[in-house]
Amino acid sequence: MKKLLLVSLFQNVTHILKKAEPKLKGKTIAYIPTAALVENSGDMIQAEMLTLSNMGLIPVKLEISSAPYEVIHRTLSESDFLFVSGGNTFFLLQEMKRTGTDKLLIREVEKGKLYIGESAGAIITSPDIGYSAAMDAPEAAPRLTDHSGLGLVPFYVVPHYKGSFLGKEAQNIEEEFSHSLNLKLLTDHQALLIEGERETLF
Repeated sequence: MKKLLLVSLFQNVTHILKKAEPKLKGKTIAYIPTAALVENSGDMIQAEMLTLSNMGLIPVKLEISSAPYEVIHRTLSESDFLFVSGGNTFFLLQEMKRTGTDKLLIREVEKGKLYIGESAGAIITSPDIGYSAAMDAPEAAPRLTDHSGLGLVPFYVVPHYKGSFLGKEAQNIEEEFSHSLNLKLLTDHQALLIEGERETLF
């Protein structure tokens, strides 16, 4: 059974992870910060890894843009949970497709491993990420020619809805695509838990 926790800002909804997975202590979590590389978000990465550690988890940083395939494969297969952080979705998808991480992640999620997707990490679970261009800069991924996402969910996540950060861009996406795509709007204090066919919005 697929299990995903999709959020805008993880730091605001850590209590929901505890509801989704009550037994966290000592579990390993593969932390993929790749989307943040082009966003100058180094402080966020350190803060999130510390947050995960304080929750009893053992975060394993996995930078897919530079890690060998064997390391990516081993880290994803051996970790108990998966976490893909925020940043530029187009760059993230470019590196996932280039390294084969996309297929590896899909395989692990289909095994039932919990996937936590934050902002870009949530958008990328959609069938296609092209709709998020108003929020991200596609030019950050010059080698990306295919915008098809991981397809882990049948809808299109719009993070930061009504937020002070990217709230206007989220509204623009809603206005442009609400009649053509099944959008899931998430504020910075919400989380969407998918367990098989069941969806719960916190």
